Amino acid sequence: MEYAITAIGHVRGGRTDPIDDDWGSSRSIVELAPDRFTSDALAGLDAFSHAEIIFLFDKVPPEKIESGARHPRGRQDWPLAGIFAQRGKNRPNRLGVTICRIIAVEGTRLEVEGLDAIDGTPVIDIKPVMREFLPRGDVRQPEWVSELMANYW
Repeated sequence: MEYAITAIGHVRGGRTDPIDDDWGSSRSIVELAPDRFTSDALAGLDAFSHAEIIFLFDKVPPEKIESGARHPRGRQDWPLAGIFAQRGKNRPNRLGVTICRIIAVEGTRLEVEGLDAIDGTPVIDIKPVMREFLPRGDVRQPEWVSELMANYW
């Protein structure tokens, strides 16, 4: 089944290249589509410390989409992991999700820090981060993930 989703806005500023590491201090703006939204859409978001940004990896061509297992970042010393056991951009629906620190909300513009999306990336949705939606209990992950993420932020 297919569904139609329209971007609510785009990432402005920040990085122009999808480099794998050092995203922690990257600042960018999520600019809402002016023909669809007014500042009312972001009203109250400034009371939150973080927002979850859902975006589209629109620069990934269809022939690069992965549906099976691969070695993360091509590292043969890491185990094969299914595409749904990693967060790579070559996903079947090319969706990315990141929790970012909110810097400012001005009109239809949301300034964030730590968004791992490049300038021009279509934004699908914005959600405030609420403690009650964070994981309950301990979070478990394989050791290779900690190594992969060591320099990501």
